[in-house]
Amino acid sequence: MTDTTGGRRGPIRVMVVDDHPMWRDAVARDLSEAGFEVVATAGDGDQAVRRAKAAAPDVLVLDLNLPAKPGVQVCKEVVAANPAVRVLVLSASGEHADVLEAVKSGATGYLLKSASTEDLQDAVRRTAVGDPVFTPGLAGLVLGEYRRLASEPAGPAPGDGEPGAPRLTDRETEVLRLVAKGLSYKQIAERLVISHRTVQNHVQNTLGKLQLHNRVELVRYAIERGLDDE
Repeated sequence: MTDTTGGRRGPIRVMVVDDHPMWRDAVARDLSEAGFEVVATAGDGDQAVRRAKAAAPDVLVLDLNLPAKPGVQVCKEVVAANPAVRVLVLSASGEHADVLEAVKSGATGYLLKSASTEDLQDAVRRTAVGDPVFTPGLAGLVLGEYRRLASEPAGPAPGDGEPGAPRLTDRETEVLRLVAKGLSYKQIAERLVISHRTVQNHVQNTLGKLQLHNRVELVRYAIERGLDDE
């Protein structure tokens, strides 16, 4: 039987947001039948933000093209209100600008609607544990954008030049270097022969020390310091 717990107790809690009722209901039904707990659905942006705050899903499966409020704005508001919520964009658009805007807004992954039901279920499962999930071909695009951003002049990083600035442990730096190379948490765990949970803990500790908010900022921080080239 397929694991829909993401390595945690109880099924993964999912919310589905799409303005097409038949599509929204079909996705919710497929996920529910696969063992995920669908805690809410929504058909427009404003409704999505309200219901996400009330339902507190583990994963928000989000379309970008929504009435009332665009999906990227929904993503920003939901993640700002509850950083523990992971956002998986499920969109018909494979336009590079849409993908990059979604990731910069806080999305963990981006899947095209042409994906199979099995691919979606796997993406939700991986998103729930913090792994970046992208339709093949889009991951390289996002990493390329990280590199472009890193080449631009940036302000001082959190803690740079400050008395008592936070210092990462050797293991935290090692995990950060592999995150910058685009490895998933599972791949990092296998590479370092540690548990998936330990990798997550190192990432969360690093985010806290550097006063960063999400994996996007963490990767930019690492690339700016050349850790992806080591």
